[in-house]
Amino acid sequence: MTAGDSGALRLRPPKRSIDRRARAWWWTQWALTLTPVLLALGVLAWLIAPARPWLLLSLAVVAIAGVPAAVLLPIWWYHVHRWEVTADAVYTRTGHFWQEWRVAPMSRIQTVDTRRGPLERLFGLATVTVTTASAKGAVEIPGLDHALAADLVEQLTRTTQATPGDAT
Repeated sequence: MTAGDSGALRLRPPKRSIDRRARAWWWTQWALTLTPVLLALGVLAWLIAPARPWLLLSLAVVAIAGVPAAVLLPIWWYHVHRWEVTADAVYTRTGHFWQEWRVAPMSRIQTVDTRRGPLERLFGLATVTVTTASAKGAVEIPGLDHALAADLVEQLTRTTQATPGDAT
């Protein structure tokens, strides 16, 4: 966000990308989801002869659709997730074809949280959630280095405390 001549904020593309390790984090999530499904279908196809053609067809469909998605989507997501924090607002942008821009003015921020699930901890990552009174919900910045996320939460907490407004 930048201020124009009139002092109004105008939207511009966020400058920062998420941490490169987020791709491995997403690939691992996909693997942990797809592997049990593929294994279950394979084992059932081996054990249940009458249902084998349908189970093998299901296995093929899941593999043909799931494996390329598991490989390509994390690469895509890494390239389209952007975020930035300025003195005026926190903003994010996701998506390429259907872009979603989220802006949380400092005066409207109610809480700032950090989430680190087991996989995020394994990869040294964290997700920062900025909550406002928006009906759309919180603004999330996934895939940040955990130290950067902690610094960001501290910075946002100091900035929002010093920013006038009622956060509603």
